[in-house]
Amino acid sequence: CGLIRIRHSCVCSLIVYLNIFSPFNRTKIYAGNDTTVTEFLLTGLSIIPGFEYLYFILFLIIYTVTMLGNASIILAYNMCSTLHTPMYFYLTNFSFIEICYVSITVPKLLSDLLTERKSISFFGCAVQMYCFFLIAGMESCVLAAMAYDRYNAICHPLLYKITGNKKVCVQLLAGAWFISAVNSYILTHLTFSLFFCCNIINHFFCDIPPLMKLACRVNLINEFAVFAIGGLNIIGPCIVIAISYARVIAAILNIHSTSGRRKAFSTCTSHFITVTIFYGSGMFTYLTPQSSSSMDNDSQIALMYTVFAPLLNPFIYTLRNSDVSLAFRKIIQQIVSTTKF
Repeated sequence: CGLIRIRHSCVCSLIVYLNIFSPFNRTKIYAGNDTTVTEFLLTGLSIIPGFEYLYFILFLIIYTVTMLGNASIILAYNMCSTLHTPMYFYLTNFSFIEICYVSITVPKLLSDLLTERKSISFFGCAVQMYCFFLIAGMESCVLAAMAYDRYNAICHPLLYKITGNKKVCVQLLAGAWFISAVNSYILTHLTFSLFFCCNIINHFFCDIPPLMKLACRVNLINEFAVFAIGGLNIIGPCIVIAISYARVIAAILNIHSTSGRRKAFSTCTSHFITVTIFYGSGMFTYLTPQSSSSMDNDSQIALMYTVFAPLLNPFIYTLRNSDVSLAFRKIIQQIVSTTKF
């Protein structure tokens, strides 16, 4: 009997998985007792009617600048050998993740601004949510890895060549991808295993809080599991960052030279600003009880970490980082010199 139960549970899990991720079986969601729904309707952003084209132009400019800014950091790393250090290796991967991150939500947002019916298929919604939390988890892990790298560089400079070699960096990123993929699957699976009584999502992309609002009845186990896993994705890297920076600040305060302190602080300031923007808005959205948060406010806050944070990060790291600025100058000089006749 025990073996039969185990096999039965495995079959049920497989059926749920196919219902969620198979593009040919999308009748898992129910609206009422008899009607099945195969798509969601997004309410989008709360904007003044008639200003859709203005917002389209604004977000298109932001998206283009974000793509170019992060791509330029990747180009600078590949063209300048002076940037081939663990810090800039993580920064390059962070820029690549930002490109993926902004591409998950903004293209759909742009298309919805020009259409009256803002719809997304059930399978498309599940894929968007999975990709979103996969990249968001990677961003958290990379920010934690960058903080750990600064801790090793400042607190253990003699061992930095060992702890900061490229093999260790690649292993950390590979582990981060695996953990993020598993966590993202669990969050998506728990969310789409619910039954929904409505298909109108009060958001501009498929996120967990607005989808949980559509559940026919509150599943406390699912809600607690989503809250716990989402909290660990945010709090876990935050703990690593907090401990790393506490050790870094203690080490910097022991430096007697004023110029040495200033240089050490300058290498951490850009990263600290990025961490504050990303985790501040993320905690407000995912660690706030649903009953006390407004979906309209959540949509506006979501713009901060899905649209504006990827836009600001290239400027934060280039304007406050002399090495990256110098690398850009060299690249521009090389381009100018090669284009002269």
